Amino acid sequence: MRFSLRSSMARLAIAVALPLAALSFAATTVPAHAQQMPPGAKQPGDFPRVKLTAGMYVIDAAVAANDADREQGLMYRTQLAPNEGMLFVFNENAGHCFWMKNTLIPLSIAFIRADGTITDIAEMQAETTDNHCPTHNGVFALEMNKGWFASKGIKPGMQIKGLPPVPGVTQ
Repeated sequence: MRFSLRSSMARLAIAVALPLAALSFAATTVPAHAQQMPPGAKQPGDFPRVKLTAGMYVIDAAVAANDADREQGLMYRTQLAPNEGMLFVFNENAGHCFWMKNTLIPLSIAFIRADGTITDIAEMQAETTDNHCPTHNGVFALEMNKGWFASKGIKPGMQIKGLPPVPGVTQ
């Protein structure tokens, strides 16, 4: 067997270069299930924010209070911080239904009356078009990471504090 320093160096260079190339490729590619944010979509930091409380827990919630923001919601997001969510504000007291099209993370949703009372909580799977509707009318919905409400002992009948006023809807 003939030993060649040049061929050993070449094998070493390939052994080092291939894993580095694979890491570089993996870092720049988007997972197959993830979708790019469409042009004109708001970035997560562009939504107004509000601090809410549920029992002893403080929630940092992005606010979706107009049609375009409510339509986008948490679509295309790949993660939420542990106590981060999105508060949907509606201008009418009604049964507002939700689905998870283009929403990449599983969520829990609390449907809330104008006075802050939670009426219903539902668990929602990512990237589905199943309707999730409350059994009672309300003006707010709060989406959090899946299981958040259950893990904190937050149930229907409890109050969410710090909700913004809704013009034309009495609390």
